[in-house]
Amino acid sequence: MSEPSRGRWLLPAVVGGTFGAMLTALVLLVAAPQWLGPRMVREGLLADPQVLADAADALRDRQTAPLLASHRAALETPFASSWKGAEKPDVVLVEFFDYACGYCKASLPHVEQLLREDKGLRVVYREFPILGPDSVAAARVSLAASKAGRFKQYHDALYQAGRPGPQTIAAAARAANLPAAVPDSADIEAELKRNFQLASQLGASGTPTFVVGNRVLHGAAGYAELKKAIADARRKS
Repeated sequence: MSEPSRGRWLLPAVVGGTFGAMLTALVLLVAAPQWLGPRMVREGLLADPQVLADAADALRDRQTAPLLASHRAALETPFASSWKGAEKPDVVLVEFFDYACGYCKASLPHVEQLLREDKGLRVVYREFPILGPDSVAAARVSLAASKAGRFKQYHDALYQAGRPGPQTIAAAARAANLPAAVPDSADIEAELKRNFQLASQLGASGTPTFVVGNRVLHGAAGYAELKKAIADARRKS
C-alpha cells in the first residue's frame, strides 16, 4: 500500500480509536458512581466490615465530643475518695454504676484488671442508684464512706457481700468502719442529684455507663473495648 493510501486509512483509525476511548471514558464516568462504586463499596465492606464500625465510632465521637468537653471537669472530678488508680492520671475512666446491677458486677473484674495493668489510669465512680430503695441506701452509705476516705473498703466489701440489702449494706459498712445507716447529708443528696443530671445529659438510662475521652459506652463494654477506648483517649489527649 502506498504512503498516501496508508494515510487515508490511518486517520480514520486514529479518530475512531480516540472517539472510542472517549466514549468508554464517558460511560465509565457515568456508570462508576452508580454501578462500580456501590459494588466496590459493598465488596469492601464484606471483606472488612470493621471499616463500617470504625466509621460509626468516629462519627459518634465527633458528635459527643463537644458535650463531653463541656462536662469534663464535673465528670472526672471524684466525690471525695470515690476513685481508684493513679494519683496523677493521664487518662480518666468514669463509671456510672449501681451496686444492685449485675452488669456492673460483671464489669468489676475487667475494671480491676485495667487498673492493675495501667499505672496512668484513674477510675472515677459515680453513684447512679436506679434499681430501687436498696440501691439508694447502698449509694448513700458508699458516699458517706467516700467522705470518710474509705470508699475502696466499702465498695469492695459490698460487692463481696452480695446484692445490696439491709444485711449486706451493714456488713460492708462494718468492713469500712462506718455506721450502716448514715444521717441525712446535704452534700450526699447533692452528689446523687448531680450524677442523675449528668447521666441524663449523656443519654445514660442504665448501668454501667462508662465515659473515657470522647466515648460514652453504654452497658457492660468488656475488657477489650474498655482497653481500646482508654488507648484511643490517651492517643488523642
